[in-house]
Amino acid sequence: MSQLDFDENVARSLERLYGTADVLRRRAIVRAAVGTTAGDAILDVGCGPGFYVAELLDETGSSGRVVGVDSSPQMLAIAAKRTEGYENVDFHQGEATALPVQDSGFDRALCVQVLEYVDDPTAALAEMHRALRPGGQVVVWDVDWSTVSWHSADPARMAAVLDAWDGHLVHPALPRTLSTRLRDAGFSDIAVEGHVFATNQLSPETYGGALIRVLRDYVGGRPDAVSAEDLESWAAEQRALDETGEFFFSVVQYCYTAARPQD
Repeated sequence: MSQLDFDENVARSLERLYGTADVLRRRAIVRAAVGTTAGDAILDVGCGPGFYVAELLDETGSSGRVVGVDSSPQMLAIAAKRTEGYENVDFHQGEATALPVQDSGFDRALCVQVLEYVDDPTAALAEMHRALRPGGQVVVWDVDWSTVSWHSADPARMAAVLDAWDGHLVHPALPRTLSTRLRDAGFSDIAVEGHVFATNQLSPETYGGALIRVLRDYVGGRPDAVSAEDLESWAAEQRALDETGEFFFSVVQYCYTAARPQD
């Protein structure tokens, strides 16, 4: 087992994660960065279960349209169900590096925590550039997993768990190179903001608390990296730290904005 397989089980886990308070906060930040106006045509690359698509449909109104692209049929099925009743929405199965959409067909595009899984993020950004009209705007959000700060009385075991978790990614520290990649893909007016997601409680409503279950399920499938005994001890320690008020988790996530230059 290497990268996450976005099957039905993972889809259900992510569905729960996307409804937590921290992820609701993240979606609000992303939507503000997208800056949707009525009538916009919007492309969501790696749309997953369609939360952004549904919210952007409300913002762009009946005169606009939203298109979601994802490689997972399970995710697309959830997204289609979430947006039932809307006539101005379409979904396509496809890869970020070969978007099944027309040239210059969109006013805005977004890609949230997707490119860290893509072998060639620059190629994916070039595809978004192609899909945007001149002057169109893109929002790219990814996590720099090297910024994780997670308290443990056993730093070596914590490091082993996090190293194993990094195995589900192609680019664990992608935000460091996104400015260069966006320029190479043809974008201009590149800006970045960092957003800290920190908690001192093991609450499923926080990014760190909700991540524990997903991380544990993934690392549990890699006994070559972390033994079942060590993984269970790690999880038990995190619960104990929460009970004594010593739990701490923090990670920095980055929001990039850029534009396709006017011709």
